[in-house]
Amino acid sequence: MVPALLSAAAGYLIGTVPFADTAARVATGGMTDLREAGTGNPGAVNAMTVLGPSWGWGILAADAAKGAIACRAGRRLAGSTGAHLAGTAAVVGHCFPVWNGFRGGKGVAVSLGQCAATFPAYLPIDLGVAWAVGKRTGRTLPGTAVASATWVTAGLLWWRRQWPNGWGPEPTAALPASAAVSSAVIMYKFLTAKIRP
Repeated sequence: MVPALLSAAAGYLIGTVPFADTAARVATGGMTDLREAGTGNPGAVNAMTVLGPSWGWGILAADAAKGAIACRAGRRLAGSTGAHLAGTAAVVGHCFPVWNGFRGGKGVAVSLGQCAATFPAYLPIDLGVAWAVGKRTGRTLPGTAVASATWVTAGLLWWRRQWPNGWGPEPTAALPASAAVSSAVIMYKFLTAKIRP
């Protein structure tokens, strides 16, 4: 129980690392707050618009990395269950960072890192679904919603059928459960956003 709690705590703390805020301060000399500019979301997509594509892609990569690092830390502390706990906790930490009044990003990039670390067999499908739906609709929300539902469904299939999972942990019930919780947090952030995504 203690290793699992430590995994969740470590994941949350890693998730709160404010890459977008730091990038905005560096790029504009502290003159821009992503929570007040553009869509008001301190994340990669808003940063691409406000700070420029290079900054946005850099933030996306950094946020995905912290999701993967959290999973790695959790796996070292509590095995495969710890990896799933830490990955989901990182998404929560990114979306609700205690240091910023619980006003964080939407967690999509962090969940990408979580998926890469815990469910690499599904990652290409996830990216393909999100891109295809997003391109067709021209909006981020539909692609994220469909990709989230597919992530959970695929997790159930991989667990029940024990399909190979690349470098990720052996599929267990924790795989679809963590995907479901992370997806729920992300969708909550999208649906409660003040500005249309």
